[in-house]
Amino acid sequence: MSRPHRRGFPVTTTPPSSAFASAFAAVDLGATSGRVIVGRVGPENLDLTEVHRFPNTPVRLPDGLRWDVLALFQGILDGLREASRSGGVASIGVDTWAVDYGLLDSDGALLGHPFHYRDSRTDRAAARVWTKVGPEELYGITGLQHLPFNTVFQLAACEGTVQRNAARTLLLMPDLLIHWLTGSLGAEETNASTTGLFDARTASWSKTILKRLSLDPGLLPSLRVPGDPAGTLLPHVAAYTGLDPRTPVTTVASHDTASAIAAVPATEPDFAYISCGTWSLAGLELDAPVLSEASRAANFTNERGIDGTVRYLRNIMGMWLLEECRRAWDKDNLTTRIPTLLADAARAEPFASIVDPDAPEFLAPGDMPSRIREHCARTGQRVPGSQGAVVRCILESLALAHRRTLRQAAGLAGRDITRIHLVGGGSRNDLLCQLTADATGLPVVAGPTEATALGNILVQARAAGLVGDLADMRRLIASTQHLRHYTPQGDRAAWDTAAARLYSATRSS
Repeated sequence: MSRPHRRGFPVTTTPPSSAFASAFAAVDLGATSGRVIVGRVGPENLDLTEVHRFPNTPVRLPDGLRWDVLALFQGILDGLREASRSGGVASIGVDTWAVDYGLLDSDGALLGHPFHYRDSRTDRAAARVWTKVGPEELYGITGLQHLPFNTVFQLAACEGTVQRNAARTLLLMPDLLIHWLTGSLGAEETNASTTGLFDARTASWSKTILKRLSLDPGLLPSLRVPGDPAGTLLPHVAAYTGLDPRTPVTTVASHDTASAIAAVPATEPDFAYISCGTWSLAGLELDAPVLSEASRAANFTNERGIDGTVRYLRNIMGMWLLEECRRAWDKDNLTTRIPTLLADAARAEPFASIVDPDAPEFLAPGDMPSRIREHCARTGQRVPGSQGAVVRCILESLALAHRRTLRQAAGLAGRDITRIHLVGGGSRNDLLCQLTADATGLPVVAGPTEATALGNILVQARAAGLVGDLADMRRLIASTQHLRHYTPQGDRAAWDTAAARLYSATRSS
């Protein structure tokens, strides 16, 4: 049930029972798995309990790589049922990855399983868009990093198809799942800002881009901001999960990175962040977008955060490289235990081989160890033989990518950086955290690991009036979550040499 409110914060929802006023359910979907996490929030406590985890396994169909969104939704329902058994919840929030979407027909039915952003159908789509909106103008409006799978390019790739012609509504992944939970339609702005259809200056859908691309504005739902109510549970959802049908679904920062950045435990200015999981998202939190030609040339993105902030960052192919290596090694019956791999990597020779994590050959699923070795051979480097050498190559390469990205971000935005907050699953990787500190010459604060779920839950708690502004949210995280600190060590000149070698090889390859 909604109260009269201004758009967004402060209070937007009334919990169905005061007994549940401190418990919130975060539905958090990543590229390989989904979870439902219950968070309990108090003035000086913030506790998480994972009540259900389920796989997120894409399916390759004859027409391409698709998400099994029905299995994901069933996993969410099962997780909410477990949350109900654990004591009930005050509200529910949903976050997922960005850019992917489902199309609904005029009856509200889903037109096929959503495509996976790693599907190759977008390989040549950007050129079609640029004939109508050039790359400079597109960046000047959206401020968005060029990635071949951005939503605007996905739409161009499916132009003229039966599904596209029959579509009447486009819902990004979290908005689609919220629609199935509540029946409501909307588009949350932190995720909308990743599409290439969103105006970075006005925080609205771009009329210019829609007109140039002949896209019906009615295809895109009205925008919501974190803290807005998104509806209450449909009767059959409430019946299956055992939750009160009045349980509200609260709009959170539904792009998982936006939720993670909301949970960065920064208590002082001039910080940088790295949200490290399948991707490394490295950048700064700003008050306004940076839309200069230099920013476009450096391929930085301006995406929305909560409270009108801008996430000025660049995507780096993060732990995906290691995840794909582990999948390949598992097929060959080699060890995939992270502690063993990291111990071997720590003993491997430093800077024996380094790669550009964002090289195109690393984007698609496949035999990543072979691709890394081929990349090293092509660029005239020592080819890593052992698993430890491959992992060392990956982690040093990521640390160098973090260094380069944050230095560029600071220069383009005119900001100083005094420390780095590294959050997400990568914060558990001690070697990566230390290498990032060494490469950048800056202290690194690692944690929280569950930053996305924490950001999701705290936005819900804030909407319910239990916590204050963004600074209060971050202070609560800093005082309640386990954080680890890394100081720069080693030979700074060796990192300078490695960086010069890497980018020289990148230009010549």
